[in-house]
Amino acid sequence: MHQKVAEKSGSITFAVLTATLGGLLFGYDTAVISGAVEAIEVNFIEPRGLPPNAGDSLAGFTVASALIGTVIGAALAGMLATRLGRRRSLILAAILFFLSAVGSAWPEIGFGAPGSMGPDALTLFNVYRILGGIGVGLASMISPMYIAEIAPSERRGHLVTWQQLAIIGGMLVVYFVNWGIARQGDEQWVLTTGWRLMFASECIPAVLFFGMLFFIPESPRWLVQKGDEEGAVTVLHLLGLRRPGLLEEIRQSLVVPRRPLFSYGAALIAVGLLLSIFQQFVGINVVLYYAPFIFKSMGASTDTALLQTVAVGAVNLGFTVIAMLTVDRWGRKPLMITGAVVMALSMGTLGTLFYVDSLGLGALLAMLVYIAGFALSWGPVVWVLLAEIFPNPVKGQAMALAVTAQWISNFLVSWSFKVLDGDPTLVAMFNHGFAYWLYGTMSVLAAIFVWKMLPETKGRTLEEMGVLWKAEERP
Repeated sequence: MHQKVAEKSGSITFAVLTATLGGLLFGYDTAVISGAVEAIEVNFIEPRGLPPNAGDSLAGFTVASALIGTVIGAALAGMLATRLGRRRSLILAAILFFLSAVGSAWPEIGFGAPGSMGPDALTLFNVYRILGGIGVGLASMISPMYIAEIAPSERRGHLVTWQQLAIIGGMLVVYFVNWGIARQGDEQWVLTTGWRLMFASECIPAVLFFGMLFFIPESPRWLVQKGDEEGAVTVLHLLGLRRPGLLEEIRQSLVVPRRPLFSYGAALIAVGLLLSIFQQFVGINVVLYYAPFIFKSMGASTDTALLQTVAVGAVNLGFTVIAMLTVDRWGRKPLMITGAVVMALSMGTLGTLFYVDSLGLGALLAMLVYIAGFALSWGPVVWVLLAEIFPNPVKGQAMALAVTAQWISNFLVSWSFKVLDGDPTLVAMFNHGFAYWLYGTMSVLAAIFVWKMLPETKGRTLEEMGVLWKAEERP
């Protein structure tokens, strides 16, 4: 069985590209909501007749609901990857992506004929979004795990970075798709029909991902873990990994010493958690999820707002590539501090432009500069740091805790934006500028945190990091 599957895979490149479709769907599923924010309010929230704060809170929860699923998926990923294997776990993720796409597009099925939208369908809409979020949580951990386990050691770092590019690429693709769908009708059509097609469009990459997964092999590391060394050798040979002693290295890699979470001191765990929390508290996913809503609040039409969102995705992708090419030359701390300062200035400028009601090209440029600052630093570099700062004996536990904190922070920020931006008192005082000033302040705090607390990890081995943290906890 393993031989047949591996023969179909053709090459490591095909297997890696297949796995990165999980990353593309990660980005696609999380960003597709950006084109449907107004439709959610019109179809689900406004018919309920809720007070403004309650309505904004419910709208924010709905936009962020998939993030509840990501926490669940990330928590289950390790167990499923061990019990089912990497490939079958990714097949499960593909199924969840497909179900979420169909259910989010037509959530009222079961309440009446398709097309008879009503506020009662909101509960099912959120359920389907949570299912997609579980798929995101699974793919976010298992896709890079699978890539790392099938890649040759000399290409592993390069191939794993494809996952990050796929995530950003998935966001850019869905921004284009949302814009293309919106151009098929007027604004009213988008509110009644177009938003459904945006969600349904995810079926295409989900089906492609599902089908391609049947043509790649299982991870040889998992096969060894399950006692199928013959199958592991077959897969290694058919992938061209024939180096003598490789099987024994895989056996040894499964014997990882584990130590208690706080073995290297509380400061290490605090730094990992704060990296994850600040990555979200600077407001990035407000921009990625609400970009068309923000651009419409600047006076753009639906069509123009979605086109401007494509520019956000393009800048995000371009500067992520720059970060990946420079992180080993410039170091982690300089990139992180520079990015935080750029984000602080951009958000401060954007908040001020809202406050003085001077929206236009300047506000768009501030948004794009903010995205560039994040993509150059806190987007990809945080993942590099999380992989480096935790020594092997606590890496699994510490990474799981940091990633969970990241998803929870993402949910809190994404949910609260609508509340902050729509609160009548804050609007009267700051004219929609408050939230952006808040994210700018968080960016300043993030820069100070990196400057004061984060050691430079460039050029250090994991063993050196362990000694460093132990040295820092000594009196």
